[in-house]
Amino acid sequence: MLSALDKDLLKTVADLEGIPKGAYNIRKNGKLESRSISANINIESDEKRDGIIVTIAPGTINESVHIPVILSQSGLNDVVYNTFIVGAGADVTIIAGCGIHCGGPEPEGHEGIHEFRIEKGARVKYVEKHFAGGNGVGKRSLNPTTKVFLGENAHAEMELTQIGGVDEANRVNEAVLGPGSSLLIMERVMTEGDQKAVSRNEIILAGENSSSNMVSRSVIKGNSRQNFYANMIARAKCFGHIECDAIIMDNGSNETIPALRAEHPDAELSHEASIGKIAGDQLMKLMSLGLSYEEAVNMIIQGFLR
Repeated sequence: MLSALDKDLLKTVADLEGIPKGAYNIRKNGKLESRSISANINIESDEKRDGIIVTIAPGTINESVHIPVILSQSGLNDVVYNTFIVGAGADVTIIAGCGIHCGGPEPEGHEGIHEFRIEKGARVKYVEKHFAGGNGVGKRSLNPTTKVFLGENAHAEMELTQIGGVDEANRVNEAVLGPGSSLLIMERVMTEGDQKAVSRNEIILAGENSSSNMVSRSVIKGNSRQNFYANMIARAKCFGHIECDAIIMDNGSNETIPALRAEHPDAELSHEASIGKIAGDQLMKLMSLGLSYEEAVNMIIQGFLR
């Protein structure tokens, strides 16, 4: 039974107003809350470890599956292993996300280890949001690991967003791309107070004519700290690009290290990175239109993270 608090968390991390239609798996405090499957999307418990196996039939078009996780149990560190097998030629959306409500002094955390096997010609859009709230003083941590294996001519688009309230986050993204496949990763993270966030990424362009674009947007407020590391390796004729930009405010700190390694003479790799504060002329322009300083800053940040 979902409480009002549970529903608020689901709305925040998965845009759910209630139980979704079609296939879904809702996990609450480390246990299955409810599950539904469809004719083309099966979800079953992993018998070898705590988690689920989502199998999407070949040729499935325009369907979605929701797999949100919510936590409100003091002292719980939930670890889950989820596997996604996307059949050839499918075109689907997978909506994840984790919401934590901390109401006491004990820490709460979630570690989601996701593995995607995307078969020939399939296309996947994966949307993941992380949020933590509540009046408790316990540490809230979210440590996701995402592994992606793209078959021939497959495509994956991944939106990874940390909305706020997370005291500590250690993210790991790994991907291996087959021939003709493509991968777009869009990562957005905002930290404040004394929060810390680290993102480690390794993308291997193994197949001929594969391509990848990784974009990172970071906003660092207060005394928070963010570190971003990306390593792109080209083992065939391919194209790869890393773009990482950060807005730094107050006493925040940021370290950004993009790395490129070409192991093939026809590889094309590039990167660009920037760290800086909000431009004064942008603030002045918005404040001249009647916005307060705080409103102008918020508008610029929201636009940057969009």
